[in-house]
Amino acid sequence: MITTPPKILIVDDDVNIGNLVSRFLKKKDYEIQYAQNGKVATEIFINFKPDLVILDINLPDILGYNLCTEMQNRRDVFVLMLTSRTDLEDKKKGFITGADDYITKPFDLEELEFRVQAILKRKGKIQVSSSMNNQIIIDDLIINPETREVQLNGNIINLTTLEFDLLYFLASHPRKVWRREDLVTQVWDNNPIGDNRVVDVHIGQIRKKIEQDCNNPRLILTVRGVGYKFEHNSLC
Repeated sequence: MITTPPKILIVDDDVNIGNLVSRFLKKKDYEIQYAQNGKVATEIFINFKPDLVILDINLPDILGYNLCTEMQNRRDVFVLMLTSRTDLEDKKKGFITGADDYITKPFDLEELEFRVQAILKRKGKIQVSSSMNNQIIIDDLIINPETREVQLNGNIINLTTLEFDLLYFLASHPRKVWRREDLVTQVWDNNPIGDNRVVDVHIGQIRKKIEQDCNNPRLILTVRGVGYKFEHNSLC
């Protein structure tokens, strides 16, 4: 059986870094496209349809945060942010805008490949579970793993790739309490994401989109001192 190599779009205004990463990943049998700015990246993104985007934050014509959101709105894609920004708030903003992972410059090429492999491995898991078409229906909330769509009161809810994965995982295990480190293992596939508080960031974003009252959630509950659980058992 012939398999298609994963497609990766690299977006970085530093030509030296762009060429270095491109050559390295091509040797690892990935199909690579490279762009120096947001405008070119968007054009390539539409036609190339990458599985993963390695994205710098500081681009000459757009912030990587904004470009990440635009790409996520166009289609379901994984994003790894590669940047010189090291502050926790920058990382938090990256995850909030849809990034699946975050690596800072200077970086080790072998570590970069490890993170790429971990993200794409998650993509494989998603494809397997999607084929089962196990919809989860809770009152007016519908979570469809085949189309990777979430509907609330008949309206499509726009979730990032990682937000969907986290929501579907929790909803697939109703009433089970998960520690933050367990969620990192299960949803991030042990990919090192730094501080486990990143889980809190994603939970907060999901609650804003599906809960009527974020301060008094009825679906994703906090178990004080432990982690989170999904409080419902209506699986269809």
